[in-house]
Amino acid sequence: MSRQKRTRVSWETDRYYASIKQRYRRTQKELLLGIFALVGVIGAGTLWYWLVEGWRFTESLYMTVITLATVGFSEVQPLGDRGRLFTILLIFMGIFAVGYIANRFTEAIVRGYFQDGARLNQRRKLMQGLSRHYIVCGFGRTGRQIAEEFSLQKIPFVVVDASEEAVQQAQQLGFMAVQGDATLDDTLHLLKLEAATCLVSALTSDAENLYTVLSARTLNPKVRIIARASSEEAIQKLQRVGADAVISPYITGGKRMAAAALRPQVMDFMDGIFSGGDRTYYMEEFVLDPTVCSQIGQTLSESQLRARTGVLIVAIQRNQGELIIGPTADVQLQAKDFLICLGTAEQLQSMNDILSPINLKPLQRPLQ
Repeated sequence: MSRQKRTRVSWETDRYYASIKQRYRRTQKELLLGIFALVGVIGAGTLWYWLVEGWRFTESLYMTVITLATVGFSEVQPLGDRGRLFTILLIFMGIFAVGYIANRFTEAIVRGYFQDGARLNQRRKLMQGLSRHYIVCGFGRTGRQIAEEFSLQKIPFVVVDASEEAVQQAQQLGFMAVQGDATLDDTLHLLKLEAATCLVSALTSDAENLYTVLSARTLNPKVRIIARASSEEAIQKLQRVGADAVISPYITGGKRMAAAALRPQVMDFMDGIFSGGDRTYYMEEFVLDPTVCSQIGQTLSESQLRARTGVLIVAIQRNQGELIIGPTADVQLQAKDFLICLGTAEQLQSMNDILSPINLKPLQRPLQ
């Protein structure tokens, strides 16, 4: 999609939501105007009977209400010609005010203005409540798989796509979805990028992903960004503008197919860990936070993490970039180490409880 077309789609989307807001607010004003008019008619009738006809206030109010309601009750007190002419005028004014309110209310229901307004309010509340969430840009084949995996692991996330049809599909699947152009700063602000943990750009073209990564990195230098690419050149450009990781479905898919042909058992094992809803074992990462982790400075043998949890520590990623595969018992744990672990869900939860005994939030964090 060209930049001009993206701008046009975004402009049409913004205009659509702006028109909904405008219609909703106009309907509110019209209904309030009708209500004020009806209250004014009641007030005018009450004051007339009270001050001009000389009735008691309660009698005046009662006469006004039964007149406007056209219930057919008799006059509270006898009226002269002047009073009857005013009563006729009062009836017509009441009919006009009530008819106007009924007309505006019916039109609002038939055209769905109230439903649109409720959806806008719900959308605004959902956006305001987002924090430490993941943003999935694009709901194509790749974005849908990402969203389903996040949903499976109960990760808070929001989907954004310029296509109304794609947004509707995402919402039908139970995902939080917003229509908008992810390449624009306004859309990323709406999705609360500043409070997000990670952004995944899975748009259909490399140019769109490039714009999205550039905008996201500028708005939030700390957010982790994963991007989709279709070529080697795009991978380099996306990394250059700030993507933490770039995945090419074609390159990765080809490597996995080759590995499945050459090492089928290994691939079956890895697929069982990284995908599927009936997994027995999971791969997880834990960052050692010096403010909450008491095991820092101990060796693996001294920490007894394997004995206490049953978790297998596959590798340790040092903060300086060093990767220790299959760490031995004498490897010392250091602050900000990433422990890459394998175990059941219960074992990994026990591991988290040990490494973070005073922190209510889990230690798992995306790699920085």
